[in-house]
Amino acid sequence: MTQLTKNWTKIFFLLFFVMGFSPLFAASTTQINVQQVEHDRVLKLANQYLEDQPVTITAYSAKRSAGGLHDYYSEGDYWWPDSTKPDGLPYIRRDGMTNPDIFVKHRKVMRRFSIEVGALVSAYLLTGDQKYADAAIRHLRAWFITDSTRMNPNLNYAQAIPGRTKGRGVGIIDTIHLVEVARAIALLDNAGLFTAGQSSSLHAWFADYNRWLLNSPNGIDERDRENNHGTWWTVQVAEFARLNNDESTMEFCRNRYKTVLLPNQVAPDGKFPLELARTKPYNYSLFNLDGLAMVCQILSTSSDNLWEYSTRDGRSMKKSMEYMYPFIADKSQWPLKPDVMYFDEWPVRQPSLLFAGLAYDNQNYLNLWRRLDPMPKSQEGIRNFPIRYPVLWTYGNK
Repeated sequence: MTQLTKNWTKIFFLLFFVMGFSPLFAASTTQINVQQVEHDRVLKLANQYLEDQPVTITAYSAKRSAGGLHDYYSEGDYWWPDSTKPDGLPYIRRDGMTNPDIFVKHRKVMRRFSIEVGALVSAYLLTGDQKYADAAIRHLRAWFITDSTRMNPNLNYAQAIPGRTKGRGVGIIDTIHLVEVARAIALLDNAGLFTAGQSSSLHAWFADYNRWLLNSPNGIDERDRENNHGTWWTVQVAEFARLNNDESTMEFCRNRYKTVLLPNQVAPDGKFPLELARTKPYNYSLFNLDGLAMVCQILSTSSDNLWEYSTRDGRSMKKSMEYMYPFIADKSQWPLKPDVMYFDEWPVRQPSLLFAGLAYDNQNYLNLWRRLDPMPKSQEGIRNFPIRYPVLWTYGNK
């Protein structure tokens, strides 16, 4: 691509975005101006991150990991040393109770990466200033391209349990923080801001990771989880497939939403029985609601609108939104006991409110979304809030 062509591509891209020609964005302008709501917040963050240097998982060696320097590693949140054993092994489970001494450095650095890239690319979209895109590309190169710092495209060693397993399928939930990174890459690529080599390498990394998610034992294990883990596996695979124009995988995910996620996770009245049975039912109900909303947001088309899809017995995204909305608007009405931990962290600016508000033309959802906190502060809040930058999503489809 010549420099002149790149310049015209960028000009057209920004006009397309700013003037709101995306169907999704155009539909939202009569209800809420996402760019206006997000403008000051995004620019403040992006300017704060502009000079930050990339830090990847290779900066932190995990001594309990069975993998190497380039292998992502984490440990199960709810697993604790067995106090009856001299070495504490094997760890024992305490559902909903996070062990503060597990290895979390790779998790934290991935979240930092996602937070900074999302802000920088959003700032580029809002301003057209290439300095923000250049800063984001610096991080993307480090994580996915540079030999000395890149992460291997698998999660073989995620959410390990000392004394029990080197890694588990449930660890795949850790890379929900790459979903907005993939969306950001697509937007920068569409604007012609990568070299051919960079574009090829980035697309190849996510293609390799999706193959692992689809075919590895850990990936299949996570796919078949019947709670929010199965939902967020689908979110990841769908968005990574979208980045690579992998229509067959996207169609697989659409069918999975209709035939597996809704039938297995959503009751006819919109509740999430599997999440309600856990020790943090409020948190996990919101988390699953957001995941299902992202499946609908990523995969809906004019001919196959998942927002409006309903099973024969009435299970649907719309029902789940109607069930949860009153408890987001007023948590004091929640009918169950408070979650065992972090109950006060929620709700925040749940993406389900924004995207469902746009899809269903529901101003109440949009108004509530706007009032809520867009930036949870605790690690638990950050961990379960991977969709932070609506500017990336209201641009619409490629």
